[in-house]
Order: sequence, then structure tokens, then C-alpha cells
Amino acid sequence: MNEGAPAVRVGVIGTGAISQVVHVPIFAEREDVELVAVADADLHKAEALSRRFKIPHVCDADTLIARDDLDAVVICTPNHLHEEMAIAALEAGKHVFVERPLATTSAGAARVIQAAERAGRVLVAGMPHRFRPGVVALRDFVAGGELGEVYSVRGSWMTRLMPGSRHTWRYDRGAAGGGALVDLGVPALDLCMWLVGYPTVKRVSCVTAPRGASAEDVATLLAETEGGLALSLEVSNRLFAGDDRYFARIMGTEGSGSLPPLEVYKQLGGRPIEVTPRQPRPSGGENPYTNAYRRLLDDFVQSVAGRSDAPLPREQVALMALIEAAYRAAEAGCEVEL
Repeated sequence: MNEGAPAVRVGVIGTGAISQVVHVPIFAEREDVELVAVADADLHKAEALSRRFKIPHVCDADTLIARDDLDAVVICTPNHLHEEMAIAALEAGKHVFVERPLATTSAGAARVIQAAERAGRVLVAGMPHRFRPGVVALRDFVAGGELGEVYSVRGSWMTRLMPGSRHTWRYDRGAAGGGALVDLGVPALDLCMWLVGYPTVKRVSCVTAPRGASAEDVATLLAETEGGLALSLEVSNRLFAGDDRYFARIMGTEGSGSLPPLEVYKQLGGRPIEVTPRQPRPSGGENPYTNAYRRLLDDFVQSVAGRSDAPLPREQVALMALIEAAYRAAEAGCEVEL
């Protein structure tokens, strides 16, 4: 923290798992952040979180957004509320961090971006995977042309079926905006697209299962970009396993890379040679997921304080347009042009 610099005053809307495990604890450990207020539709949950982290004020979302003693609002609510709350907070002069997705539609994401532009405020979307050291290293290989011309990127995220999960808002299409394709596909697609510089997608096909379900459990997507890059993705929130499984793999004319763990190979002297950079080993008790969020939230705080400049997440409009096209392709049973 800069000596003499005022703390960034933060209010958090939503007291679900993500705010309890990630946002509030990370903000609470920072000397340059003051947690001022917490809001939730269930005031009992908000009061419990307030007591646990000594947050002085508990209120509803509208009251929190209207407070004049906040610099920033963090939105951790069900997906269908993101757009409305983000725009309201921006119009109230607040900087905004909103969990993924930015909105449940591409048009909604565009409206949030426009609100941030009008307000001249910081807007950050919750994409912590971009702050993992291995992801950053692999992106640098791609951006530097070290893998040659990239022609394929493949991703997958499978999460465990958790007891009672069927009764959460994530399985309500109206609240979540979709099923596994939104819940897992948004961050997994963002990872794949970000690694290769967010190329323009030309066409997409998709299959979801089970058919006719309100919110799909499985989605398999195949897309082609304007430059001919093949993008494939598989997501599911019904994996019967002890741990979640996820990966990303990039293929290029001169090399390939995958994670986790990070592995990079280049063709040297006519044969593949491993060129994986050495990664710092997490010390005991460190969680890569939490550490990535810690870096992401630090970027947000630094931007709010004027010490860095987080770009507006304009690519989230294209991301949600791809998700929408994938759903249309799944429903029609054919390829869809974007």
C-alpha cells in the first residue's frame, strides 16, 4: 500500500460460496482495502458474513449501490442479476468487479461495457485463470510466435457432481443463463480464446445433453475462426470423480503447449524438444485457484486506486455471442454462422 494513500472502499453484493471463500477473505487481508458493506437477498447470510469479517454495514443491493461511502462494488450474485446490478453501480459512480459472466447475453455484455464507458469507471470481469503463471507463460509463447502458426486450441472443464447441487440456481436456466456451457464454458472458452489472442469466430457447432433439459449437464463445441484455427471445447458438471478435471492444449506448426501442468515443446533440429519454463512451486497451503484470484483482485484494486489501468473487457461481448451461437447450433442440430 502507498503510504498515505486512502484505502479503496468496497461493498460486496452476494454472499454465496465465491464471496465467502474468495472475495471477502482476500479483501479482508489487504491493508489498502476497507470492506464497508455487504448485501444479499438473504439478510441473515449477509449478517453472518458481516460478523465473521467485521464488515460494519449490512443492507440490500439497491441500498449498497446508492451508498456514498463506496469506491467500488463487487457483484457475486446469480448470473441473471449481473447486468442490471453492474449498470446500476456504474451509473451510481462506482467502479465494478463482476463475476462471470459479465451478462447472460452478448447484448447485455455490450450494455455493461457502454455503461462503464459513459461513467468513466473501472470494470473488471471475473476471469482469474488469466492470472495463473502457467497460463501467462503459455500465452507468451503463442504471442511471441514461438509455436509457429497456431491451428488448434482445445479445452475441457469437468466438475464433480456435488450432493444437493441440483437444487442451486446454477441448474435454473433463468437464473444462470444456461447450464454447463455458461457455468463452465464461459471461463473455459475465455481461457482458450485469450491464449490465442481472441480471434474472430466464423462458425460453430455444438451438442448439449441431456436433450430437452432446462440446463444442460454436458456441452461439446467445435468452432472455426476467420483465420482457420480450430477451437474445440468439452464441459460437464456431472463428472463422477474425486477431483475436477480441466486442461487446455495448443497446437502450432512449430510447437505445442498444454496445461496443467504447463508443458511446452518446440521442434528443434527436426525433433520435439521440451522448452517448458521453470514455474515457481507453490509453498505448503497455497491454493493456485485462490492465488489467481488474489492477483486478479489486486489488479482491480490497483486500477481503482489509479495505480494501473485495467482495460474494459470488450472481448466478453464476442464470448457471449459465441455462447449464444453454440446454443442455437445445439437447438437446430446444425452449424451456425456468426
